[in-house]
Amino acid sequence: SGGHINPAVSLAMCVTGRLKWTKLPIYILAQLLGAFVGAAAVFGIYYDAFMDFSDGKLEVTGPNATAHIFATYPAPYLSLTNGFADQVMSTAVLLLAIFAIFDPRNNSVPKGLEPIAIGLLIVVLTCSLGMNSGCAMNPARDLGPRLFTAVAGWGMEVFTAGNHWWWVPIVAPLLGGVVGAMTYIIFIEIHHSDPQSGGENEVRDKYELTNM
Repeated sequence: SGGHINPAVSLAMCVTGRLKWTKLPIYILAQLLGAFVGAAAVFGIYYDAFMDFSDGKLEVTGPNATAHIFATYPAPYLSLTNGFADQVMSTAVLLLAIFAIFDPRNNSVPKGLEPIAIGLLIVVLTCSLGMNSGCAMNPARDLGPRLFTAVAGWGMEVFTAGNHWWWVPIVAPLLGGVVGAMTYIIFIEIHHSDPQSGGENEVRDKYELTNM
């Protein structure tokens, strides 16, 4: 649909010529607003639960911390360097796989099932790479809710916690997305053979297997 919901995806699309640069600010603004409103909706629905759990105090750190429900924060052992590498790698794998899923000259996902494939991809990446910091992979998904928590009662500590962690899930996914997209193009996409080079039997077999 073109609804990327992720600035890292939008930036990678611009860098690779799949999206006009003039549309990038609009996409990012919409993504941030969507994440902010989503966080507000969650807070509103579970307001009583938040108040009951933390005795009316909205805390960023400590045993009653709830800010991590909305944005990512590093594990106590995680350094900024390791966290930055974590986010670059996870987002690079995300974009590499997305480009593979939507590449018409690849053995792509059947049309219409791409959202399911991407959803499963995100589940796998979160399960395998989420221990360090929650596996944001999306600057809007992190910054939008973080801005909401800053104005909703958690305060500016959301930007200082974790050794000023807040910028890592913004910058690192943007870089990782471009790295993943360029990796796919350089090592896979430009090496595709001419789609017309296959014989008639090969094309027929492909459609027969698909139909089966």
